[in-house]
Amino acid sequence: MRRPCKVAAALLCLAVLLLLYLLAGSAAPPPAPSAPARRPPRLGRSPPRRSGGTAGHRKPGEQKHPKEPSSLQCMHLAVVACGDRLEETLIMLKSAVLFSSRRLCFHIFAEDSLKPEFEKKLKEWPSSYTKKFESTIYPITFSVGNAQEWKKLFKPCAAQRLFLPVILKDVDSLLYVDTDVLFLRPIDDIWHVLKEFNSTQLAAMAPEHEIPKIGWYSRFARHPYYGTTGVNSGVMLMNLTRIRSTQFKNSIIPGGLTWEEMLYPLYQKYKNYITWGDQDLLNIIFYFNPECLYVFPCQWNYRPDHCMYGSNCRGAEEEGVSILHGNRGVYHDDKQPTFKALYEVIRDFPFEDNLFQSLYYPLQSKFLDTVHTLCGRIPQVFLKQIEKTMKKVYENRVIVYLGANHRY
Repeated sequence: MRRPCKVAAALLCLAVLLLLYLLAGSAAPPPAPSAPARRPPRLGRSPPRRSGGTAGHRKPGEQKHPKEPSSLQCMHLAVVACGDRLEETLIMLKSAVLFSSRRLCFHIFAEDSLKPEFEKKLKEWPSSYTKKFESTIYPITFSVGNAQEWKKLFKPCAAQRLFLPVILKDVDSLLYVDTDVLFLRPIDDIWHVLKEFNSTQLAAMAPEHEIPKIGWYSRFARHPYYGTTGVNSGVMLMNLTRIRSTQFKNSIIPGGLTWEEMLYPLYQKYKNYITWGDQDLLNIIFYFNPECLYVFPCQWNYRPDHCMYGSNCRGAEEEGVSILHGNRGVYHDDKQPTFKALYEVIRDFPFEDNLFQSLYYPLQSKFLDTVHTLCGRIPQVFLKQIEKTMKKVYENRVIVYLGANHRY
């Protein structure tokens, strides 16, 4: 019995020695006196990555990746303002800045008399918002045809939008809106629609109406128009690069014409048959080139027609209004108080105030006075998206605040 005991004792001694050896080998050496201890990375930040053999440094002679031009980093927003449209335009731009995440580039086409007023008013905005955008103010110009004819087409200067691909040659893509538009969610969201274009699409608009039987174009138009109800050009997303390089089918010559070549001959042919000016011309263009148009749903261009005769925009009923278009002057009369309430609350909102206390709650209160109208009976359609947007804005601010102030 002694021999097995001796063997067991020997094995135990070997195991103890092996354990001591492993413990001694795995102990970390004490840090050098001159090497300061590293702080752990901050919460939410990934530690810097190192590529094999380079320790995170560029190879000799390797060039740094060029910085993306600012024109590509921002979302381009264009508007045309003439006459008494200064305030409307500023409120529209305010709604864009309030909710958008990415940087914005404003392209403001205005009469000479309005330029100093735009510059003055935009400079008065707090720096926390002015740093979110850059703006350029352009004169009203028309590259082809009679300038006075273009200027008087439908509303003052509205035809200017037709010439954006010609004037803004360095801009790839652009969102054009009328002055009477209000953003109830980030522009970032409609900007993503550009990625949904197929290989032939170069512009996006919403239908003029949802119901053909009561649509204007389907009942009264004396010229070709897109689809069954036509399209409304108050909110128009454009890939300007594609527009400039496309040959458009038309009713003027058998072959194709560029955008600029087509505009004035098209106007001359149909000027006695069009009612809504440049919007009618766009309908004619996309009637002959339907493959070039992407149609987005009605909540991206929500107008009084979508509720004043009864709710007929299913997308808004499900998701809420994304972009409000107060055409027919509804911000300035009492015919559609729901639209007017939204305009006035955004107009009166102090930039630095709490969005819920100074914008959302006053809006709810004003809506109580609109229930006598058909639009006022569906407040959730107007409030759903703006409430969601405000929550997102606050979540982003909290994350940024915590990230900036977190300390170990």
